[in-house]
Amino acid sequence: QVQLVESGGGLVQAGGSLRLSCAASGRTFRSYTVAWFRQAPGKERECVARISWSGPTTYYADSVKGRFTISRDNAKDTVDLQMNSLKPEDTAVYYCARAKRPFTITTDTAADFGSWGQGTQVTVSS
Repeated sequence: QVQLVESGGGLVQAGGSLRLSCAASGRTFRSYTVAWFRQAPGKERECVARISWSGPTTYYADSVKGRFTISRDNAKDTVDLQMNSLKPEDTAVYYCARAKRPFTITTDTAADFGSWGQGTQVTVSS
């Protein structure tokens, strides 16, 4: 069983930056696609970025493209999300998730992911 632990959330002013980190323990996630999802109050959980197991294949939601960057360090078993030019509408709980199966390119739907972290709150003030 893999455990995913997110860190790096907090309160930031609009235009600022935060870096989220997801660390795996128990079992590695270096052979899996990993994604960052977010969920704001009253809204559905959405995938904001994902990265393939080897790193070169990435996906970004249109709402964060050009502002967020996902990266991974397989030697450390971590996946980071660098968030720049933050907007109030980025306020949400951010979750790290691992795909259900290894060596698989997933869609951006939550159903493709079987392991989730507990979430970290990101609040962007205007």
